[in-house]
Amino acid sequence: MPFPDGAARPVPRDVPGASDREAPDVGVRPTGVPGPQPDAVRPDPQASYERALAAAPADRREQAIVSVQLGRPARGAPAVVHRCVYGLPTVVRVAPRLDDGTPFPTTFWLTCPVMRSRVGGLEADHAMVGLNERLGTDDEFAASYAAASERYVAARDQLGEPLPGNPSAGGMPGHIKCLHVHAGHTLATGDNVVGQWTVEHTTPAPCRGPCVTEGEVAARMERSS
Repeated sequence: MPFPDGAARPVPRDVPGASDREAPDVGVRPTGVPGPQPDAVRPDPQASYERALAAAPADRREQAIVSVQLGRPARGAPAVVHRCVYGLPTVVRVAPRLDDGTPFPTTFWLTCPVMRSRVGGLEADHAMVGLNERLGTDDEFAASYAAASERYVAARDQLGEPLPGNPSAGGMPGHIKCLHVHAGHTLATGDNVVGQWTVEHTTPAPCRGPCVTEGEVAARMERSS
């Protein structure tokens, strides 16, 4: 059922099937994170536009990891701007245009399979209906959302020339149409009231272990060489 005021509500704490599968054998797990974690994705209190824009482009290995996470080749010269407790990408920054010049207005892309599933659960529960209604009744909420949109576009414009029509992303500034975009925005920069609501309602995010295997990464790198 919709939640008209966007208020707190119970959220499923398990990704379908995740609790029953074994953690994959991956050599990318950092020291000190031995196995399953109850809160694998944690907001970074130091997140900012400055840090997100300064992130270096991902190397071939990290591009392969992102490609495995997404199930398709990574596009837009990704740069990792947020990581999970296993050191794997959670959010990437992408260029405002693809290699062929196609406009690509969504700057911050959520790659973590656990978070994508959990955010998808919110959307399936019609959370966007309530949040969009709140935009029409809560002036402070709407003003904060619109201001975040302006900062988002301004940050993207630092990566390249403004896009035709100067579009924002995720429905900003006056509508909400993709909570994944807003969650990525918040994890990358600490900005966006809708993203903050989304992250609050999808964390803690339990995870059995790293979401990619060394074999998957190697195979993806071989295909892209």
